[in-house]
Amino acid sequence: MDKSKGTLYIIATPIGNFKDISYRAVEVLKAADLLACEDTRQTGHLMKFLNIKKPLTSYHSYNKLKKEEMLVRKLQEGLSIALVTDGGTPGISDPGADIVRTCRENGIKVIPVPGPSAIAAALSVSGFGSNKVYFAGFLSPKSSRRRRELMRVMDLAQTVVCYESPFRIRAFLKDILQVYGNVEVFIAREMTKTYEEYLNAPVSDMIEANFKEKGEFTVIINLKNVEKKLIISA
Repeated sequence: MDKSKGTLYIIATPIGNFKDISYRAVEVLKAADLLACEDTRQTGHLMKFLNIKKPLTSYHSYNKLKKEEMLVRKLQEGLSIALVTDGGTPGISDPGADIVRTCRENGIKVIPVPGPSAIAAALSVSGFGSNKVYFAGFLSPKSSRRRRELMRVMDLAQTVVCYESPFRIRAFLKDILQVYGNVEVFIAREMTKTYEEYLNAPVSDMIEANFKEKGEFTVIINLKNVEKKLIISA
């Protein structure tokens, strides 16, 4: 690594409650020359809460190719940059992997500052096994393709973790029922926020459950006792 170059810090930020920020994350944010944010407004709220004033620039899925060149140039000039998303860890279902790869190819140091994670938080309160976990992230918005994606992981894990939007959560649960049968599922909604909610039930009951279709959903599927065979045809 060229010591004259700056460092890119990959910082995990709270998924909801700002008080979940780590001491180290605060120290790095205070020391960084520039913050690259998925949404400058969202990060601005966090910085105001922490009483930190730093230059912010956007870095998200729609402008990452354009912004990457500028950010890498600044790192090569010796600046330190902190990469953050709206919540959780950059590069995990959020922008980040591309610039990390480019930095490593150019001899720029990349340092993780770990912290809040929706995957780990939901798993920790699900009561499901965590030895063979498959993180699927956001599956396809199309039901037929989503079912095929679910079928592909049947032989890979005992526990599957997915993210889903409030607009598709009921349809997603119906797909789970079709593919896996009446398996046990765990839903974490709006974790660490004011109206956080946790539900655990057979998926047929969950489809009919009275929960608000608002906010961010983490869905965990228990496949431990599911027969490893195709239940439906794609």
